[in-house]
Amino acid sequence: MITTDLLVIGGGVNGAGIARDAAGRGLRVFLCEKDDLAQHTSSASTKLIHGGLRYLEYYDFKLVRHALRERELLLRAAPHIIWPMRFVLPHHKALRPQWVIRTGLFLYDHIGGRKLLPSSHRIDLRKHPAGALLKPAFKTGFEYSDCWVQDARLVVLNAMDAGRLGAEIRTRTRCIGIKRHDSHWLADLRDERSGHIYSVEARALVNAAGPWVEQVLRLDTDRHFGARVRLVRGSHIVVPRLFDHGYPYIFQNADGRVLFAIPFEREFTLLGTTEQEEGEVPERAQITAQEISYICSAVNEYLNKPITPVDVVWSYSGVRPLYDDAAISATKVTRDYKLDLDTEGAPILSVFGGKITTYRVLAEQVMHLLAKPLQIGQPDWTATAPLPGGEMESADFAAFLSACRSTYTWLQDNLLYDYARNYGTRITKILEGCRSMTDLGRHFGGPLYEREVDYLINHEFARTAEDILWRRSKKGLFLSGRAVRDLESWLANR
Repeated sequence: MITTDLLVIGGGVNGAGIARDAAGRGLRVFLCEKDDLAQHTSSASTKLIHGGLRYLEYYDFKLVRHALRERELLLRAAPHIIWPMRFVLPHHKALRPQWVIRTGLFLYDHIGGRKLLPSSHRIDLRKHPAGALLKPAFKTGFEYSDCWVQDARLVVLNAMDAGRLGAEIRTRTRCIGIKRHDSHWLADLRDERSGHIYSVEARALVNAAGPWVEQVLRLDTDRHFGARVRLVRGSHIVVPRLFDHGYPYIFQNADGRVLFAIPFEREFTLLGTTEQEEGEVPERAQITAQEISYICSAVNEYLNKPITPVDVVWSYSGVRPLYDDAAISATKVTRDYKLDLDTEGAPILSVFGGKITTYRVLAEQVMHLLAKPLQIGQPDWTATAPLPGGEMESADFAAFLSACRSTYTWLQDNLLYDYARNYGTRITKILEGCRSMTDLGRHFGGPLYEREVDYLINHEFARTAEDILWRRSKKGLFLSGRAVRDLESWLANR
């Protein structure tokens, strides 16, 4: 029997963030995830740390304000995996008038306490670098700031920091039963690799299972609940690089949605997203031909050279567990979260909804709600604490990269940039003792070497080729099928 203060079910961004915050307050924490960290919703986002410009149209000012404040905090906490970008919004005359966009951008600039990022302004697309990609009809646009995030890595870094602070992180561990008692919860967990079943006794339980939050609640037959999730599938496609400049685009669409075109992994462009209602949670969400066609058609409204489904080199889908606020359409469902605390007996707190940008403040609010039942007296701490790899002076990634280039003169520059961006100051753990490219060990193909694989297994909970190639990194885009099979064989015999 394992005893702990807090059992967290779910290893997405909310679960990992809650585990980190709780462990930093001195609680004994146990987190279980039935698959890999960030395997589902948290690795299938548009990969933005943003306020959500379009949410202003639904008067969701509270969500936008909180998200914009978090944008600044997270940029300081993880400047290696989060960085600023200047988005270009071409003005479509048949859709929103310019004054509406300008008003929205003015609010976006000012309601979140922006300090680090430049403000928005109007641009002439006939002179701006971003204009060359667009049809000649688009002459005017707007430029504004938001941030990019390597979403799955954000989850892993939170789990790593939770582990550093004493939390037990168990992946491939499914919760198969929970039973409430007056003073504690008793949970049965199954190791999905060995089949071994064991029990955990916890003073409180946090249900951060994302799309599976209701299924976890049903494990306790005595539990009745009112809050619901609304399952909405979001899909993205990746195509060969459409433009050479660094400006991502946000495109308005006639159905009221927006789509993004974002530089991705230096050689590609990421396009999306869609919003399709799901009746139940699929174990692996998959994009449909209709969604691919929708993305291509919507983006082609703007591009001077159209794309087709044939151009797609990779795609991914995830199910967003939105809090069901009874909105008419998926587009209008709130992206804010609801925290449902039940203290009739041992406390259980369930997380409904949320977005990746607000995960940290969500975790902080979870701790506030659990403070009384768990007698938590420690103050808030995550707002000023860097994530692993983000311990850079003044959060200055450019200066850090320059220092790395001076230190690792033997390392190929594209690989050095990749390591610096993915691992930040923890690059030293990967390259410790290395003096030449041969010291990186076996070359699996593309930018993947044995040293990085060893690091991911030993420090970042990676177990499979998929963990390594599609969540800890996106190096799967650069490896052939044969190289992937070689990696799988090497892992099996390790």
